[in-house]
Amino acid sequence: MIKISEKLVKKGSDPVKFFQRWNTLRNQILAVYLIVLLIVLATVSYFIFNQVAQMLRENAEAHVQQTAKEAIGRYDSLYEQLNLITKQIATNDQLQSILLNERNGIPATFQERQDLVTLTSRLQANADGIYITEIFDSDYDKLTPLDGPGLVEQIGTEYIKKAEQARGKMIWIGDDRLNPDYFLVVRRISLMSDNFENGGYLLARINKSYFQTHTGVGAEDQLMIVLDHQNQVVSTNYSEFAKFEGLIDDNQMLKINEDNYIRNSETSRETGWTVIMLTPISRLTEGLPVLRTIIAIAGLIGFIIFLIFSLFLSTYITKPINRLTDTMRQAGKGTLTLSPASIAPNEINELNNTYNQLAEQTNYLIQMVYEKELIKSRTELKALQAQINPHFLFNTLDLLYWSLDEKGEDDLAEMVISMSNLFRYTITPPKEDEWVTLREELEHIKQYMMIMKMRFDERLTYCIKIDPELLDNLLPKLIIQPLIENAVLHGLSDQIKNGLITLSVEATDDNQAMIITVADNGKGMSKEKIERIYQKINRKSGVQISGDGMALANVERRLQLYYNPEQVEGISISSEESKGTLVQFKIPIIK
Repeated sequence: MIKISEKLVKKGSDPVKFFQRWNTLRNQILAVYLIVLLIVLATVSYFIFNQVAQMLRENAEAHVQQTAKEAIGRYDSLYEQLNLITKQIATNDQLQSILLNERNGIPATFQERQDLVTLTSRLQANADGIYITEIFDSDYDKLTPLDGPGLVEQIGTEYIKKAEQARGKMIWIGDDRLNPDYFLVVRRISLMSDNFENGGYLLARINKSYFQTHTGVGAEDQLMIVLDHQNQVVSTNYSEFAKFEGLIDDNQMLKINEDNYIRNSETSRETGWTVIMLTPISRLTEGLPVLRTIIAIAGLIGFIIFLIFSLFLSTYITKPINRLTDTMRQAGKGTLTLSPASIAPNEINELNNTYNQLAEQTNYLIQMVYEKELIKSRTELKALQAQINPHFLFNTLDLLYWSLDEKGEDDLAEMVISMSNLFRYTITPPKEDEWVTLREELEHIKQYMMIMKMRFDERLTYCIKIDPELLDNLLPKLIIQPLIENAVLHGLSDQIKNGLITLSVEATDDNQAMIITVADNGKGMSKEKIERIYQKINRKSGVQISGDGMALANVERRLQLYYNPEQVEGISISSEESKGTLVQFKIPIIK
């Protein structure tokens, strides 16, 4: 029991771990999509089901109402058929003559009464519904058949008065009180030859089956009741109608034998009869289960399709993010690698590109710091080596200068002074992190050119073109002199005469930068050699470069170390063989 409890306690923290494990962007996107989908599907299915169900119900009710109209139309037709048959009998010439004689006091003979029986029997043969026809004179005495109850006994004085008031129109009486299997109708026989005076009465007995056999409307599960204008049942297929009092009311919904029915009725304008149709609610909604199944299947298919789409979309969004996250984790371990490009939304591609730019810039800065520290260490080492005894070197040069001056060797003495100044500029520890003014750099270049002129004599001349306003601008120490040295040693070393080196420094149009140009009229270079020099210049390495292009590569590297790459334009070379070389770079103006 204790072990089981411990397991349950351990499992108590599982929901938290489970939530943390599943609390990912992909699962959140998927969950949101599915929740929205379920809400949309439920809402749409609900409205579609209700609208279609309402439409089916309305169509079914309209069909039932149309059935009721057709039924009342058929009963109107049957009623009119009875009216025509009884009217045909009432207007027969032979009957009119006999009744006229009766009115004038001439009673009908036995033979005439027999002829009336034959007449009515012959006319009844053409009508299925009229079973017996009786004829009475205006005094209610029966003419045919020869026996049977009288008129008053059969229908009472109320309907006789109605027949009188109708003046020849057929009056529907309803149930035969003497024989419940029949309906009765009565009409006064108007004498057409005597100003339509009352000549007698025609009483017709109609079998109830006549209406039952002509009710071919409605479905088997529908209940139909036909009521006359007195709400007496003319026809019905509902045997328990008499037990249910609410059918005559205008209730729309009824409950019969635990089943719900909807009531539709139609009343004839001609007869006043009413057809009541009772239709089970289940029949009106018999298509709803199929509709519900179709909607459920369609919703399930839509859910599956949307689930697949959601999985694809969430993976499409989160996979690049996960890859970028893994790359960042590797960066946290010391490996700052780039995240590979992939097919992803624009925002994620932008995030990936931004990270790659950050990684490239960071790697670049790390490399720059490393190389700068390496160069600084080497420079400091060289400076320390050169400063072992600088006073001894300077004192020796001064001693040599005075010795040459005493001997009258002025040119050599000036050369020694230039060398002393040159060494002093190069060896002396720099001020403000190796930054000097353009004026100081030019002074150093002049000292160097003085020494070179003594070497090359008249073969070398130089020209300096500088805007005086730029002389106080700061720049890295010894950033121009290597270019001058390179032009002298490589450009003019083989020049026989008229060697010219031109140094120009000019500001840009916006006064934000200055362009430094060193040109010579020496032997120039081929395109292949220029390409090799460019390869050395553009080499991304802190390894020391030797051979052709070493000075240019070192200057280019120092430009990258001291300036923002966006503010500087590196070394560019223009040269043609036998026409000279032009080297140029641009740096920002720093006061």
